[in-house]
Amino acid sequence: MDPFGPKALAVATVASGVLAYRAVKKKTLTRAGAVTAALDETVATASVRGPSQVLAVSILAVLLSLYHAYHHGPEQAMQFTAGAASSSSSVKASTLAAAILAHHAVSLGDTLASELGMAFASSPAQHPVRLILPPFALVPPGTNGGVTLYGTVWSIVGGLLCGIFTLAMDGIFGILPIDDDSNKLFLLGYVVRVTLFAGLCGGLGSLLDSILGATVQMTYWDPETKQVCHHDVVAFDSTNPAPTSKQLRRKHIAGFVPLLSNEGVNFVSVLLTAILGGWVLAPLII
Repeated sequence: MDPFGPKALAVATVASGVLAYRAVKKKTLTRAGAVTAALDETVATASVRGPSQVLAVSILAVLLSLYHAYHHGPEQAMQFTAGAASSSSSVKASTLAAAILAHHAVSLGDTLASELGMAFASSPAQHPVRLILPPFALVPPGTNGGVTLYGTVWSIVGGLLCGIFTLAMDGIFGILPIDDDSNKLFLLGYVVRVTLFAGLCGGLGSLLDSILGATVQMTYWDPETKQVCHHDVVAFDSTNPAPTSKQLRRKHIAGFVPLLSNEGVNFVSVLLTAILGGWVLAPLII
């Protein structure tokens, strides 16, 4: 299918529009965020998101997809092995396709890990949340850099789902590596390798996101509200214009340098995973 053809544009417009509309109705996107999300259907509706949050988890995939479509045309099966059927152009196209898949895998994997992991972590005694860095201290649910076993599993599941969906779409549009010279065993191997690659990227991306959250993003605990916060001081309250020093200070529980916001952590984690996935892992696995 021509990536710039009317059929592709119609499918993308309808799909992204429906997802954005449902996200606004369910209050998982602001209206401004929905306008941004309508340009990209890969945004997961995990929490209330604005334009900056939408772009942080989509702009890279959009740019890579446009570059792939413009320079390499319609998507083909990923091919990294040397041989007569492989060329420099096809390897470059496969690298871009793998990077895009890695991007989507970490986006969905991290969303499932955060939301479903926190759901299970609502009972800390059974599903404790631990900081990803030594000494692996117990932290409240929602702490940047906090991980659970369920969250880790769901991050991998999210990647596996992206791999399965990608293969399903490739099958629908006839770009799986099936021809007269192919056999079922080769096709099965390709399916397994792509799915494994996507699952690995989902887990890797979530791991990178947690490490970034535990190092370059600050997390505090407010003992009065019993909530995780991102600032160490209480916002100005007109009913209490002169709060005490005790009220101003919150307990620091994670982070070394206040360098990145949530959007920044998301962007850097998908960027690193796309690079590692497309240029390092894919040639080794697929």
